[in-house]
Amino acid sequence: MVTSNLQFAGPQFSFPFYCTLRQLNSIRVLFMLSSLLFLAVTASAQDPTNTNASSDMVVVGGNSDSTVFGINKSVRITGTVKQGAISFGGDVIVEGTVEGDVAAIGGSVIQTDTARIGGDVIVLGGTYRHGEKTPNRNPSSMTMMYAGYQQEIRDIMRNPTGLLRPQLSLRYIGIRILAILFWFVVSLAFTAALPGSISRGVARLQLTSLRVALIGVIGALVMGVSSFVSLWILPEVLSALIGMLALMLFLVAGLFGRVILYAATGRWLQRKYIPVGKNSEAVALLLGSGFWVLLTSLPYIWPFVVSFIWVVSLGLALTARYRVGWERSQAERRPAF
Repeated sequence: MVTSNLQFAGPQFSFPFYCTLRQLNSIRVLFMLSSLLFLAVTASAQDPTNTNASSDMVVVGGNSDSTVFGINKSVRITGTVKQGAISFGGDVIVEGTVEGDVAAIGGSVIQTDTARIGGDVIVLGGTYRHGEKTPNRNPSSMTMMYAGYQQEIRDIMRNPTGLLRPQLSLRYIGIRILAILFWFVVSLAFTAALPGSISRGVARLQLTSLRVALIGVIGALVMGVSSFVSLWILPEVLSALIGMLALMLFLVAGLFGRVILYAATGRWLQRKYIPVGKNSEAVALLLGSGFWVLLTSLPYIWPFVVSFIWVVSLGLALTARYRVGWERSQAERRPAF
């Protein structure tokens, strides 16, 4: 059973999650910036007198004025680090002093009784452990910890290309087959519940596909920027409400648009390449679902396919009442989508 723990706590008090949405967003932004900074400074050599990189651990002794990084290695700090320490796919063991933040992705942060951490502690896919005594921390610092999927996150950090290149196995093939069946059933349900909307959406996608995609891109950018800005400008209650509404719209648009995209693709495959069940909507939905699930299973290109699906789905949802002129009336006279 996978467990997760998301908490914000200093050594002497804690903050409720619903009261620190802006602080959570700030930490996420800073964490992303730190990751970008990591990519920019990995080429910079650290002080050889203070850092000893073994096969599976980076040991930092003495004084270090820079941020300490570990790639597929654990970081052990016995001296003093002025900025911060972060490990990708390993643990961060603090036995000395770290004035800045300490983060571990796919690992744990371990603080001994004699150690001090002056900044925040961020752990994704691991735990934050310390001795029996109250850890020596800055009272204003926070701890963000997500303990779920520890081995999966560690594997991703140790081999990031595994995300873009899924391993072909019976389990993976079974999951793909279940995905096809799932989207086929969802598409059937939407088609039975909203036949007119699905038919109009298919016609709209066939006649104005570029315009729908452009509207989807603009809508995604507007939703993302508006949700981000609202966290800083509006009160927390309103910003949380806007974020929830944007998320609901994104999810509903994803379901509605996917069904239309699968239906249009299946009908196109029936006309061009697979003349099976030309008048069967179920066959068209099954062909469309299988086609797009297959594309999202291809190595390296699946992120672009998923992005395309979400953009087109959002565009179809935002243009649900869009009129395409006399061509639309002709499309609506068709018996099916």
